[in-house]
Amino acid sequence: MPLSPFDGGGTFTVLNPSNGQAIGSVALADLAATDAAIERAHAAFPAWRAIAPGERARLLRSFAAAVDAHIDELAALEVIGSGHTIGNARWEAGNVRDVLNYYSAAPERHFGRQIPVAGGVDITFHEPLGVVGIIVPWNFPMPIAGWGFGPALAAGNTVVLKPAELTPLTALRLGELARDAGIPEGVFTVIPGKGSVVGERFVTHPLVRKVCFTGSTDVGKGIMRGCADQVKKLTLELGGKNANVVFEDADLEKAAASAPGAGLDNAGQDCCARSRILVQASVYDRFLELLQPAVEAFRVTDPSSPDAEMGPLISAKQRDSVLAGIADADVAYRGQTVEDTGGFWMPPTVVMPRSAADPVWSQELFGPVLAVMPFTDEADAIAKANDTEYGLSGSIFTRDLGRALRVARGVESGNLSVNSHSSVRYWTPFGGFKQSGLGRELGPDAPDSFSEVKNVFISTDD
Repeated sequence: MPLSPFDGGGTFTVLNPSNGQAIGSVALADLAATDAAIERAHAAFPAWRAIAPGERARLLRSFAAAVDAHIDELAALEVIGSGHTIGNARWEAGNVRDVLNYYSAAPERHFGRQIPVAGGVDITFHEPLGVVGIIVPWNFPMPIAGWGFGPALAAGNTVVLKPAELTPLTALRLGELARDAGIPEGVFTVIPGKGSVVGERFVTHPLVRKVCFTGSTDVGKGIMRGCADQVKKLTLELGGKNANVVFEDADLEKAAASAPGAGLDNAGQDCCARSRILVQASVYDRFLELLQPAVEAFRVTDPSSPDAEMGPLISAKQRDSVLAGIADADVAYRGQTVEDTGGFWMPPTVVMPRSAADPVWSQELFGPVLAVMPFTDEADAIAKANDTEYGLSGSIFTRDLGRALRVARGVESGNLSVNSHSSVRYWTPFGGFKQSGLGRELGPDAPDSFSEVKNVFISTDD
């Protein structure tokens, strides 16, 4: 397993979620090691920002090539370290490669502007911020890391990345691959540690000029408060309780067949999971009939199996939290599960909320639970979809293009899909409304969020 060069903060034993067995221990950084990593990143910043755009682009492509050469290794680490299915894990490693390749074009295309003025020439520059601290969650350790460090490095910043304590393995390996690819020392550092130590220091250290955090809304609020003390730039991607809205004119067979993948992928441990299914009352019973075989056929098995569609939850704590959240729920039916492995398994579960106040409908359980509720008309669907503090993603199934656009404009969410469940493409913006986050990741403009705009006026008067 990849090794952590840091110490002083104790060790953390990484468990395989499939069987609960220890994989190995990772040394955790203490405050002194964290400060030292930040200071090295600060020292490396002037040389990195001064690298010619074409050379920085070449180094990012070299990093992408190193990731590509180790796709299978990274995927295998994610299977044992995070419980992801092998198909998902290969996609996730490939996503890191693709994000690096995409943003390798940015150094040569991070254009400023020439703005018409009287008496001279006015031009703008994108200046990198300095050290960026990235805090990565345990549910998608590889891609979410790449969404931060790819555009940050391309814009000329140095990066210190803290993986989640539960899932540090692939981040540590990515750090090794970056060095092997020629990324200079101190430019990209992976530092495992506790959030209360490493993550908190990203917030309080004056040399860290931006924090990118993906995780719970409550922790995100605390980070936002801390960053305010230094007016520190911040990107937050937080919780979600997303609606999958199915109208009576939709292709019901397609909507029902695709719903498990949209809500149960990664065992429902996904901020974009369509965990709330709203179905027009006239087709509600029929939809439930169609959904049952799709849920029961969803393949929950050893995540290293090529045909696995869902693996275990990340930990016993997370599994028990989800089970507690549905303890009093009205269960319609359940799917498959794995027994007697010592791992953190539970079956996909479809529940029938008694009201919009029911916890299974209103709270982000972060597990393989689908809650299904009827609605009457367009206005009711929009109102119920918006009846949440979150607004990250969602889906709309209808054959009526006008309705699709009206509902898409009415739903308060940053990422919506019509007749599909797509949420994230690295070449389009991603982020949430309301308490689902602050700012946008990915897309062509992401390097802008890792830079300051400098305006320069040059007088042409004698």
